[in-house]
Amino acid sequence: MEPFNTLTSRVVVLPVDNIDTDQIIPARFLKTTVKTGLGRSLFSEWRYNADGSAKPDFVLNRQEAAGAQVLLAGDNFGCGSSREHAPWALTDFGFRAIISTSFADIFRNNALKNGLLPVIVDAATHRRLLELTADPAAQVTVDLASQTLRLPDGQAVTFPIDGFAKDCLLEGVDQLGYLLKHDPQISAYEQTHAARVDTLAL
Repeated sequence: MEPFNTLTSRVVVLPVDNIDTDQIIPARFLKTTVKTGLGRSLFSEWRYNADGSAKPDFVLNRQEAAGAQVLLAGDNFGCGSSREHAPWALTDFGFRAIISTSFADIFRNNALKNGLLPVIVDAATHRRLLELTADPAAQVTVDLASQTLRLPDGQAVTFPIDGFAKDCLLEGVDQLGYLLKHDPQISAYEQTHAARVDTLAL
């Protein structure tokens, strides 16, 4: 997983409330256990016509969306089922951060475990972002270390994040990777502490 430090990017604006995980990545694409390749199916029902052709008016199909790493969404983003494929599809498309006024808990946790940063802002900041990002060239800067979001007009706001998740994102490791980093200390502890239970006798 790539470390997340400071990100400056243009913004894709999709200000729809209650976007659920089935809209993010429809169920028919959940057969894979591979994280790559799902980006082309992101928001598939909104993005493509029945014949597979791209809908030119959908935001991800516009030229200004190319290369943007931040998505500005509506309230309660990621509600619905707990599918981990949702953050997989978003990151495979190229997003590193999602800005919203709130996230569904399971989606937020899945996102953090997969290198995708959910940035929570208040309603006033969200409205200001919608105004500023009407300019497709507008950029925001996300500084994870200071938990700061800098708006296109220079205003800076802070956002909350769990401390453990923050450390993992900064280091570019998931929960297993975090544990494996401490393998020498774990092994040393096991060598100096006798087993309290004889597992072979059970």
